[in-house]
Amino acid sequence: MSETEKIRVGSRKSELALIQTRHVISLLKKIHPEKDFEIVTMSTLGDKVLDIPLPKIGEKSLFTKELESALTTGCVDFVVHSLKDLPTALPPEMAIGAVLTREDPRDALVLQKDHDKYLLETLPEGSVIGTSSLRRGAQLARKYPHLKVESIRGNLNTRLKKLDELGKYQGIILASAGLIRMGWTSRISKILDSEELLYAVGQGALAVECRELDEKIIELLKPLYDVQTALRVISERSFLKTLGGGCSAPVAVSTDLSRVKDNKYILKLKGAVWSLDGKDEIIETGDCEIDLKNTPRCAACPFNTSNENASCVRDIENLKRCDTCPNQVPSKKIKLDEIPVEVLKNDPHEHCPVALPIGVDFMGKCPYLEANMGKYSANGVIEEAELLKQCPFRKETKKGNLTEVTAGPSASNTFCGLVPHSDTPLESLKQAQDLGVRLAQSLLSKGAGEVMAKAQATIHGAAS
Repeated sequence: MSETEKIRVGSRKSELALIQTRHVISLLKKIHPEKDFEIVTMSTLGDKVLDIPLPKIGEKSLFTKELESALTTGCVDFVVHSLKDLPTALPPEMAIGAVLTREDPRDALVLQKDHDKYLLETLPEGSVIGTSSLRRGAQLARKYPHLKVESIRGNLNTRLKKLDELGKYQGIILASAGLIRMGWTSRISKILDSEELLYAVGQGALAVECRELDEKIIELLKPLYDVQTALRVISERSFLKTLGGGCSAPVAVSTDLSRVKDNKYILKLKGAVWSLDGKDEIIETGDCEIDLKNTPRCAACPFNTSNENASCVRDIENLKRCDTCPNQVPSKKIKLDEIPVEVLKNDPHEHCPVALPIGVDFMGKCPYLEANMGKYSANGVIEEAELLKQCPFRKETKKGNLTEVTAGPSASNTFCGLVPHSDTPLESLKQAQDLGVRLAQSLLSKGAGEVMAKAQATIHGAAS
């Protein structure tokens, strides 16, 4: 790749995706000001299927398939993703060239203005919490049975508007990383510690996907590669993959990497599986000691962009900032779009006849439902609804059996898709991967497979 050759970067068209893509480009431009980058935007199936949840049965590729096709054909040179959108098994010849320093992976509670003095445990009996996540719904049902959990659909903007305008929800739960990157930290009522809610695998981390054998791009991305984040997410992704990644069941994790002395670190992983109602819980913790060089981390801070006055918020709850970044506030704040209340109230996708429980961190217009919208009446009834129950975007599996991601074999020289880094011994990356495998195997030995199979059977029963 010559210095003047244009580097094409694939991105979804959403505001958050573009913020993340521009951030990665800005970091690379600082290192290689002579290089020319072009953003190539495209809509994935996940963007077209907005406002209707689908079961999380190997459907992660709904946000990535079109982008990966562009990578395969050479239309783009790399793609920026939220790591939690990437399957634990990538398509053949694809790899994660770098993961950036992780934003806060925890979930955030966003409350209505007249409820902003409450906590989850102090909200009045029957308060409605909106979420589109199985893992959040199960944990809330188990720990806060006085609350009512209901599905809320739409992207970040739509969910916040529904909270503000409809009066249906007293609060919603979102990933804090998305709110932080969009400049909406003022909407966060409380960051939920992992003792309250474990988070999704890879949540808060940005991943740059490229062709596995494209050594020039992998070398280009190397300065953005955060080794500490890599070790944590490798353990998380191997945990999910061993359980049967992509299954429709509440699965969540938390990780911690702490230095004990010199180059010795302890990597801790907590993982859990729940029944849909949260009554059954199988939870386990594990750790391992890892050798790791002390490498600088702040280069990839989500707010350390081309703006020299940008902030590096590391802990929103306590307002702590990175010691090596300017102590300023983010300069740009994305405004919520104006959405008429009637549109929020009469969202036709709320009337999808495929009855599914709280399901997927996934939003968009359903192309199958859209094709039948001529038969949708103003009173919320969809004529010939029986035909729509055969939605082609919901994968069928045998009842009671887990469905595994079948995106293709993992590359032998990657770790759950992530390429190794020269500053980290391969043995350290392998130890992180093995930790996730051991923890998942421990959960499976305690009945996690049966719990997940029961959850999936329930979803299939509700959707058929």
